[in-house]
Amino acid sequence: MNIEVIRADYRDPRHAGDIVYLLNGYAEDPMGGGAPLAPHVRENLATALAALPHAFTLLAYADGEPAGVANCLEGFSTFKCRKLINIHDIAVLPAFRGLGLGRRLLEQVEVVARERDCCKITLEVLEGNEGAKAAYRKFGFASYELDPALGRAMFWEKPLD
Repeated sequence: MNIEVIRADYRDPRHAGDIVYLLNGYAEDPMGGGAPLAPHVRENLATALAALPHAFTLLAYADGEPAGVANCLEGFSTFKCRKLINIHDIAVLPAFRGLGLGRRLLEQVEVVARERDCCKITLEVLEGNEGAKAAYRKFGFASYELDPALGRAMFWEKPLD
């Protein structure tokens, strides 16, 4: 199987469509919430990402078919006084799992992070997503803690709409 990972061009209609297709597949998965993307998101995602100079998306294709996606945003570590890359979404469609696409996406995220002189790559993962956690550990990710006595960092949110 021919596997290709490319950096998406948000203004390319095929790339824009593939981003929405892949992200919707992830959203419909139990690990992505189990519900499709809202129409507003489907219609505006690529344009909104294109307006963010610190965003980039990687697309994985298997024999020319869209198979995986990584949506990333550049952030900043105040403790290191350096940029970081946050993988906001990473997903491989079920039909393409086990082919190494997730690893290939992570490798390319790391390439971009090193090109940008970032100090780290961050991501979030659900506690029950054992497959993803194993893949991330294998790639070198670990839970975040400053002092083991105080426990691991938790990701919290406050919805505003």
